[in-house]
Amino acid sequence: MKKKPVHRIDTSPSPAVESQPRSRNKKDSSATPKYRQVFEDLHSAIKAGTLRRGERLPSEAELGERYNTSRITVAKAVHELQLQGLVSRRPGAGTHVLAPLASADHVFGLLIPDLGRTEIFEPICNGMMRSPLSRPHSLLWGHSMGEFAQQQKEAEQLCHKYIAQRVSGVFFAPLEFTPEKDIVNRRIASAFDRAGIPVVLLDRCYAPYPRRSKYDLVGIDNRSAGFLITQHLLQHGAKRIAFVARRLSASTVHGRIAGYREALLARGGNQQQDLVRLGDPEDPKFLQTILKDCHPDAIVCANDITAARIMQGLTARGIRVPEEIRIVGIDDVKYASLLPVPLTTQHQNCADIGAMAIATMLQRLEKPDLPTRDILLQTKTVLRSSCGTHPLPTHKLT
Repeated sequence: MKKKPVHRIDTSPSPAVESQPRSRNKKDSSATPKYRQVFEDLHSAIKAGTLRRGERLPSEAELGERYNTSRITVAKAVHELQLQGLVSRRPGAGTHVLAPLASADHVFGLLIPDLGRTEIFEPICNGMMRSPLSRPHSLLWGHSMGEFAQQQKEAEQLCHKYIAQRVSGVFFAPLEFTPEKDIVNRRIASAFDRAGIPVVLLDRCYAPYPRRSKYDLVGIDNRSAGFLITQHLLQHGAKRIAFVARRLSASTVHGRIAGYREALLARGGNQQQDLVRLGDPEDPKFLQTILKDCHPDAIVCANDITAARIMQGLTARGIRVPEEIRIVGIDDVKYASLLPVPLTTQHQNCADIGAMAIATMLQRLEKPDLPTRDILLQTKTVLRSSCGTHPLPTHKLT
């Protein structure tokens, strides 16, 4: 039996009537009841997202013209959709889609400008794909490998591409390291708002720390991470601990700075002067300024890549790590254990972040009125040689 062609449903507020109704041969008409043909077309449109949650279906009269059938037949098809919980019918308001989003197949967009540049995002995305909750759904990948100014342009282009594709939601890791990042990030978020597309932030918020945007965020507890790694140095005798980060970093870094300062304050006694320094860790002059102004015996780096560059700069100056200056990082990226002096750092479970991000998005789709949530995973101190203490078996990752 030849299966009927599938018609796309026009979802504009006033659906246009097809000028030429579909014709079917007698074999097709006798094999499949007319109401069932209408039901299957509408069911497919709802499942594919052509008819989205909350949208109004064409009237029974319009559907009757479209399918060249009676209103009674159309009403029977719509009633079956209602019995399956896919639509609701209210007198005077029409019929609206109530597709159960948790069981629908969704297409989600990934807007991660740093994908391929920052090591944490690849394992986060892998965690999203491996989550059992993601199996019925699809992820669209998009990122920029250009310079930071080009990243801004490409991020906005990808934003509008996702809107045109009517994705079910977007996982967004806001831009950093450019003067215009805050403006561009807000513009992207506002565009998704206008399109009615939910956003879940990955790793970071675009609002300046400690402010928060209105979107769900999944990442680590950065304040706790900064506190724990600084506390470790203090407990092992460090007296003058500097904190080093790049300028225009994401709000995560400012959370880590807050944790660093709290650890110093919690230590009590004479509070040391503020030794937070922002600059380019690859710049020898910046490193010279840190050494001259701070006289550190330990340095907490905002992340592992900063720690690797500071370590390289110290080695070039003949300064031994950890004998003369201890170095620690945050993130525990793949190469942290492979540096000339293996790096002590705070480990974040990126796969768990990805899995939680999928769960958060599905919950947001199912219950749009949920309050804004921060889903912050705890980190774990991984002891290696750079901090000057011997790793303890109980702290090793398995």
